[in-house]
Amino acid sequence: MNQSPLYYSIIVPVYNRPEELDQLLHSIALQEFKGEFEIVVVEDGSQKPAIEVVERSPLRSRISYYQKKNTGPGDSRNYGMSRAKGSYYLLFDSDCILPKDYLATLDRELTSRYVDFFGGPDDALPSFSPLQRAINFVMTSKVTTGGVRGGASNRFEPRSFNMGLSKEVFESTGGFGVMHPGEDPELSMRAWKSGFKSRLIPSVKVYHQRRISFFSFARQVFKFGAVRPILEQMHPEFKRSVYVLPSLFTLYIVILVLSLIMTFSGELHELIMLIMSAPLILYVGALKMDVLLKSRSLHLTALTVAALFIQMGSYGVGYFLTYIKLRTSSHKSVQELFPQYFFTVESKVS
Repeated sequence: MNQSPLYYSIIVPVYNRPEELDQLLHSIALQEFKGEFEIVVVEDGSQKPAIEVVERSPLRSRISYYQKKNTGPGDSRNYGMSRAKGSYYLLFDSDCILPKDYLATLDRELTSRYVDFFGGPDDALPSFSPLQRAINFVMTSKVTTGGVRGGASNRFEPRSFNMGLSKEVFESTGGFGVMHPGEDPELSMRAWKSGFKSRLIPSVKVYHQRRISFFSFARQVFKFGAVRPILEQMHPEFKRSVYVLPSLFTLYIVILVLSLIMTFSGELHELIMLIMSAPLILYVGALKMDVLLKSRSLHLTALTVAALFIQMGSYGVGYFLTYIKLRTSSHKSVQELFPQYFFTVESKVS
């Protein structure tokens, strides 16, 4: 049990999204929490700065605003944490909205059961678009890749859109590395190696807007899959076979498509094709039923099924291509092989 009150520093990197920051700050202004907190906004080389949003915020006296050149979200969070005054850092993406009880609930959780670093879930508001809600469902559902972060004791991998860590974790690990995406699980792995503990706190959720199209969603998830083998090579002791499942799912879909072609040409019996398709039919049927019961919307259900195939296929292909490249180019470092997933940072902030 933590005895002394925690002083929270909310760290928000921003890149060309002043409107989103405005919504996030508004939700923070509505918090029921009565304890100490500050807000550190880091403008990461934006062409659309959010200074006007900060200046008119009712929280202006609590906000420290910094501008720097673009070095990526991980380094920007480090920049903010290195300048924060608090004892515990809370990290949010600018496209998040906090429920009004977020800080109060978190403070109760950390007071009663302190943990070195934590992650919370994300959800969608009814006001979000059907596409946003569909993507949110597949990103958070336990039957898709949203369920593979690890919920075991002391081994939860937080995501930086809703994540907290103590000042001690930051000082011991040096914060985020230059990798992106994948900088948040990579930090978790280094923190575990340093002896720190993590956990999921289900009651401290955020509403994550994810203003993306299906095309940009596919690109994003492809990158998530592509960086996982890199993480496994950097930290092999935390490798988990579950991350291979989207690649196996994608391979299964390819086999089904080829089998369907063979069925139409008469080279494969229809009964064999039906048996081969049964797992997919049951899986998608269960997903559709779950979404339909929760949303009562056929449109949202159809979008969620489409998002599922995009998610699993993109992640699976990304994972497979990186895995093969790592195995066939072992004489090069991961940064040489995949420079697109690493930011260049001229000097470590202090």
